[in-house]
Amino acid sequence: WALVILAIAMVLTAEALNTAIEKLTDRLWPEHHPQAAVIKDVAAAGVLIAAIAAAAIGIIVFLPYLLG
Repeated sequence: WALVILAIAMVLTAEALNTAIEKLTDRLWPEHHPQAAVIKDVAAAGVLIAAIAAAAIGIIVFLPYLLG
């Protein structure tokens, strides 16, 4: 269960950091800027990676119970 809790916390932390980065980027570049778009895309990719890792942990932890 500890791994599942850590995975959930990892995704929530990544999401919070992504939100902070997006807000800061919007503050620094109020109008559209290509560099701002790259920064936001990279931050969103971090959330995606965390979510994929959390899904993998969920599969590893719960699959034996589902198949057993």
